[in-house]
Amino acid sequence: MIITRRTFVKTAAASGAALVLPAAAPGAPPAPAMRAVPSSGEMLPAVGLGTWITFNVGDDPVLRDECAEVMAAFFAAGGRMIDSSPMYGSSQPVIGYGLEKLGRPEALFSAEKVWTSSAADGPAQIEQSRRFWGVPRFDLVQVHNLVAWETHLETLFAMKADGRIRYVGITTSEGRRHDLFEQIMRAHPLDFVQFTYNVVDREAEERLLPLAAERGMAVIVNRPFRQGALTRQLQGETLPDWAAGIGAATWAQFILKFIVSHPAVTVALPATTRVDHVRENLLAATGPLPDAAMRERMAAYVRDL
Repeated sequence: MIITRRTFVKTAAASGAALVLPAAAPGAPPAPAMRAVPSSGEMLPAVGLGTWITFNVGDDPVLRDECAEVMAAFFAAGGRMIDSSPMYGSSQPVIGYGLEKLGRPEALFSAEKVWTSSAADGPAQIEQSRRFWGVPRFDLVQVHNLVAWETHLETLFAMKADGRIRYVGITTSEGRRHDLFEQIMRAHPLDFVQFTYNVVDREAEERLLPLAAERGMAVIVNRPFRQGALTRQLQGETLPDWAAGIGAATWAQFILKFIVSHPAVTVALPATTRVDHVRENLLAATGPLPDAAMRERMAAYVRDL
């Protein structure tokens, strides 16, 4: 099937992809925009929290407490989804430490991955991850970078059927293996897909984002800042005056607004070690958001710098 722009927009609207802007209580900070998970209708804030590198702090008590402070600020600003993987070093037990210190926030949406070339080891790895987090079950488990994906998907769909997880997904990053990724999306009833997308990495606009809308799959965006390289590249450049019209006061907010305003995107996953940055990131999902024409203007501005 050829997916035209008209078909994509119509399908995205039908799947509940429109952003919902909640009203904040008087005196409270603005709440982040929400998007529906197409397979269930569950609403999630459009900005989550990644933990690759940033939460890999080992047993250092000071750094663990700093991560817990980031998590506290994330939840206080209206965040829900925290994403990790067995590939992320000590990030999983550091998340568990923070959750315990914060009293196990009910808002948490736990997104984890299975990452082992041994398909037989998948269930044991998922269970170890669950113990690290200290959660009764994961909301979402994804096959990380499509490693042993056939058998791991069988495991995950069985776990979902038994109520041991709520959602099933797959991931890739940095534009890798998009052809195979698309084939899996077409062949399996996935709840979530995760891949790289930002103002300069736009390959996903060609097939993956329209296909996710067509198939009713939630989209998680990783590497929104290219692991910080994009924001470092832009920090010496002038933010355009017209960015104020979409509520972008910083380059990070400019980039995140570009991502979360796409009608097929459910959650963007910036990672940070700083409380001020996590607040800044959540604010990107508040206030005015760019339309399609503005998104093209944003991409052209960054391309021409």
